[in-house]
Amino acid sequence: MVFTIPEEAARIAFYNRETVYGILFRAASETLLRIARDPRHLGCELGFFAILHTWGQNLLHHPHVHCVVPGGGLSPDYERWIACRPGFFLPVRVLSRLFRRLFLEALQQAFQQGKLHFSGEIEPLKEESAFLESLDRLRRPEWVVYAKPPLGGAQAALEYLGRYTHRAALSNDRLLAVGEGEVTFQWKDYRHKHKRNSRRMTLAAGEFIRRFLIHVLPPRFQRIRHFGFLANRFRKEKLALCRKLLAAPVTGLLPSPAQCLLLLEALAPPPAGCPKCGAGGLLHTTILPAYRWPEAPPDTS
Repeated sequence: MVFTIPEEAARIAFYNRETVYGILFRAASETLLRIARDPRHLGCELGFFAILHTWGQNLLHHPHVHCVVPGGGLSPDYERWIACRPGFFLPVRVLSRLFRRLFLEALQQAFQQGKLHFSGEIEPLKEESAFLESLDRLRRPEWVVYAKPPLGGAQAALEYLGRYTHRAALSNDRLLAVGEGEVTFQWKDYRHKHKRNSRRMTLAAGEFIRRFLIHVLPPRFQRIRHFGFLANRFRKEKLALCRKLLAAPVTGLLPSPAQCLLLLEALAPPPAGCPKCGAGGLLHTTILPAYRWPEAPPDTS
C-alpha cells in the first residue's frame, strides 16, 4: 500500500518536516487499521510496517508512505485468522477518503496548536483564513492510495523489503556520469504510464546536492514504524498467535456446520412454487439433454 499527499500539502511538509511526516504516518496507519476493523470489509486487526519516502525519481520533494501489509489479520476474539478475498484487499477509494480526512484534521489541529512554521513560498499561509482556504482546496481532489499484491513469493518480498527499508534517495546504479560540474542520472516519469522508459537528467552539481539533501530526515526521526499486531509492544505474542492460527488445519479455520447451515438459510432465496398451482416448493435438480426419436432417451438413473 502507498499513501501519497498532494503537492500543496507537500509544500507545507517541506517547511515542517518532522510535524507533517508524523501526521502522514498517523493518518495512513489509522486509515488501514480502522477500515480493516470494519466488519463490512475485513473485520480484523491488521499488522504492518510503514516506510517513509520523501523523493520521486527526479529527486524532488515527494513525501509518501509505503506500507507492507499481510493479506489478512486476527479476528476480534483472536481465535482465527481472517484472510482477504483473492485479488482484493481493501477498497482504495474508501481508504483514500478517510486518509484525506484524517490527515487534514491533524494538519488543522497542528496549525491551531502553533506547531507549523511558515516561511518562503508558504509564508502567506500563516494567516488563518489563507490556511483554511488551502485546506478547502485540498479536500476537493481524490488523494492517491495505491495497492498491489506481492509478486514472486516470499523470496521476492524479502528482496523488495531489503531495497526499500534502507534505501537512499538515489542508488549508485542510477548515476551515469559525474564531471565538469554536472551530474547525470537515470530516472523514470511515472506520470506518463505509456512512457515509463528510462530517461537521463543532467543537473548542475549544486542543484543535484540540494535535491539530495532535501531527503535528509530530521535528527532521530523514525522512518520505519510498526503498527497493529506488528507493533513493538505486542509483536512477539501476536506473531506467535498468527503462526499458530495459520498452521491450523483448514477445517479448523472454517465455520462450523451449524454456522454454515444458518448462513445458507439466510442467503438462499425461498424455493419457487409450482408454476401451475403455486403450491409446494419447486426444486431444480437437473436439466435433461435434448434427444430425437427414435434415439433412446438419456439415462437419468
